[in-house]
Amino acid sequence: MTGHALDSEVEAFLAGLARTASPATVGAYRRDLAALAAFLEAEAIDDWSALDAALLRRFLGSERMRGQAPRSLARRRAAISGFARYLVAAGRLRHNPVPLVRTPRQPRHLPRPLDVDQLARFLDTPHDDSPLARRDQAMLELFYSSGLRLAELAALDLGDLQPQRVRVLGKGGKPRQVPVGRRARQALDAWRAVRGQLADRDTPALFVGVRGARLGHRAIQKRLAELARARGLAEHLHPHRLRHSFASHLLESSQDLRAVQELLGHADLATTQVYTRLDWQHLAASYDAAHPRARRRADDAGEPS
Repeated sequence: MTGHALDSEVEAFLAGLARTASPATVGAYRRDLAALAAFLEAEAIDDWSALDAALLRRFLGSERMRGQAPRSLARRRAAISGFARYLVAAGRLRHNPVPLVRTPRQPRHLPRPLDVDQLARFLDTPHDDSPLARRDQAMLELFYSSGLRLAELAALDLGDLQPQRVRVLGKGGKPRQVPVGRRARQALDAWRAVRGQLADRDTPALFVGVRGARLGHRAIQKRLAELARARGLAEHLHPHRLRHSFASHLLESSQDLRAVQELLGHADLATTQVYTRLDWQHLAASYDAAHPRARRRADDAGEPS
């Protein structure tokens, strides 16, 4: 397969993907599809129409032999599936073979939520009230108050803030509105009062860096890690851990899994169940306690099923 063929097909697919996916996702898919193209070249295959389940199994098997982790293999499979759907729609492929191919199950590594009191002490640590310190405090409070993803917070504009909620654009370009708590609103008000000292005149970004432009993902991650060290937090801090703490603490208090699903922007309730470390027993206990026709009388315990 020539480089030109790869460029013309893959780049067209990636251009469409870029309208709904983050630059990081587009870059990852580009690398995944480039790996597939290199494999096809080694197999002396020069047309995407040869893509079938047997070929994909050989490719993913070779990637596994090269040491690719289950998570990386799953992402490779997802990238190829999206590309295959594009090829089918373009008439270059008869059907998408990816559903016939499985990858190794991924281990679920979820961040441990921070202790409620520990996190409260961290957030309440006094700062020097400089513009940067006010910005950092507003980011921390908003992450924890509203359970935002890193990309969602970084993309916020001033116009997305409303008196008691914030409008965010989630995965797949799906919008949602999330409540903003009192402490987060106070921190945001304090930051907006001095934001003009840092922000470029024309930037709509809510959070900006010292050069006045929108604060990037890496800069936010780095700043949170620095704040954790400076404030004496004994554990590593990153945006996803604050999001996970938000979900876990809210669920512990409300036991409303569906509400937490909506706040997190999850399309599938099962994703929220995994995210918040709920198991079936917890869900069943909540159901038995809440549903009027689920509670059983004591004399029903011995009834045969």
